[in-house]
Amino acid sequence: MLTVISPAKKMNWDMRDVQMTTPDMLDDAADLVHVARRLSVDDLKSLMHLSDALAKLNRDRFASYDEKPDDDVLRPAALAFAGDTYQGLEAASLDADELAYAQDHLRILSGLYGVLRPLDGIQPYRLEMGSRLKTAKGKNLYAYWGSQLSAALNAQAMATNSDVLINCASQEYFGAVDLGALRLKVITPQFMEDKGDGKGPKIVSFYAKKARGAMARFVVQNRLKDAKSVRDFDIGGYAWQENLSTDDKPVFLRPYPTA
Repeated sequence: MLTVISPAKKMNWDMRDVQMTTPDMLDDAADLVHVARRLSVDDLKSLMHLSDALAKLNRDRFASYDEKPDDDVLRPAALAFAGDTYQGLEAASLDADELAYAQDHLRILSGLYGVLRPLDGIQPYRLEMGSRLKTAKGKNLYAYWGSQLSAALNAQAMATNSDVLINCASQEYFGAVDLGALRLKVITPQFMEDKGDGKGPKIVSFYAKKARGAMARFVVQNRLKDAKSVRDFDIGGYAWQENLSTDDKPVFLRPYPTA
């Protein structure tokens, strides 16, 4: 079983004492950086809906991107991203065996790097998958990546004898995966909150993102192999709801947090 998650805009650049690996799609990352370097601060501001300060920061990041970086400018992907999903994943607290398992069974979809392993060393960047960055391959990153992401996931599925993909990524990122080329059964968990106001369960983005990370951690820690086994997920008070679920979209519900 493989699991995919999204990256995060927020990053934690603390030093990490782990052995990093090299991303598989560095040539593509370099190609995209070369395109992004031609953009002005105003271009980046418009492209990714950034403030002036963030647009300048990311202009500087693209300018300083090194195609042959030293390790001290890199951080392992699963520890460098620090958004809501990564609060649920808590990669820093996984033990060595769990990290090794995650390295084979967990993938991070990336606008810049394509597909990342948890310990792949990355440079600081921001390039959302939904960005309309025009390249020779098309008008956006979906066109750029084409079937490459599916091919990478298929190859890892074969290497790990996996036939199921647990999709804990956002639609923005999983939308870049060519489902027609993907040779895996896709399971997309849904995490919902019930406020008890009579309006029924709702997806609350902040909580759903954190729960996706927690589900990825649950899969890693329990070495899940069967698609139905995700139904045992109960982290944070969630419980599988048979009446709301389908085989490919299991729904997990909990009372809306009050604190």
